[in-house]
Amino acid sequence: MTSDQVTMLDGRAGEPRLLVRRAASSGPSVIYVHGATFPSALSVAYRFHGHSWMDDLHRRGFDAWAFDFSGYGGSDRPACFSRLPVGRPPGGRAPSASRQLARVVAHVLATTGRSRVSLLAHSWGTLVAGLYATKQPQNLDRLVLFGPIARREAAGHAKVNIPGWRLVSIADQLARFVEDVPAGHPPVLIEPELAWWGPAYLATDPGSAARMPPAVKIPSGPVADIAAAWSGRMAYDPERIKVPTLVVRGAWDGVSNDADAAWLMARLGSRIKLDRKLPKGTHLMHLETGRAALFETAGHFLAGETNP
Repeated sequence: MTSDQVTMLDGRAGEPRLLVRRAASSGPSVIYVHGATFPSALSVAYRFHGHSWMDDLHRRGFDAWAFDFSGYGGSDRPACFSRLPVGRPPGGRAPSASRQLARVVAHVLATTGRSRVSLLAHSWGTLVAGLYATKQPQNLDRLVLFGPIARREAAGHAKVNIPGWRLVSIADQLARFVEDVPAGHPPVLIEPELAWWGPAYLATDPGSAARMPPAVKIPSGPVADIAAAWSGRMAYDPERIKVPTLVVRGAWDGVSNDADAAWLMARLGSRIKLDRKLPKGTHLMHLETGRAALFETAGHFLAGETNP
């Protein structure tokens, strides 16, 4: 088990301070980009049985980094959190989140002296990473899109009134964590009842205990970005992504399905692009019993293999 270094990236000109964590190594740098509802401490850095995805990346020789977007974990809360959510634009949309990612990438490059990093992004985070990849490709080596959001043409999503922020309870998380597991199949979550993960999630928001039920306040921008993508308006153009890219997801993933992967693969501008579907996994496969296959697939690709 490695010892993560946690620091704060100072904000300038009104920018939020961002929590940044690192499992340091002299190897190539990989930055994890988290999804819509929980920060890096509860995803890439969360240890089940003493081992996290960051630990796995470090064991493979990578200089592993992660961070929390504004509104999550240890990073600053956005101004929209101090106002009522109704009638406010959703906070934390992909363009502003991509600027936060750009700050982290610049920090990693300055710290390591390297010229490029790789990005490992999950779910909504793939929209942010994809947008960054189209704007600053010179800084990237490889891109992993885990459970990526793709464009769909479903009508009605764009008409939903999305507030500035929302609350997520442990029950909310558990419901979405298990909804795609086939009926009758044994649980695949490493902690089926979120006995430790759940309280740790609530602890990421100091105000969670004052709510009933206890819940974490998060920006609604990711929901708006996903709704826009599923109404035909992606946050980025996949054809402009030129770096080697891996699309990877669990076979039971209802958020990122076969049609989504096919849409992305047909449009990615990368000369090297791979699609891998892993058995017995959902959209949260990194928290599930099958996570070793995900770690292996992503790790081999990030190491330069083209047939992980």
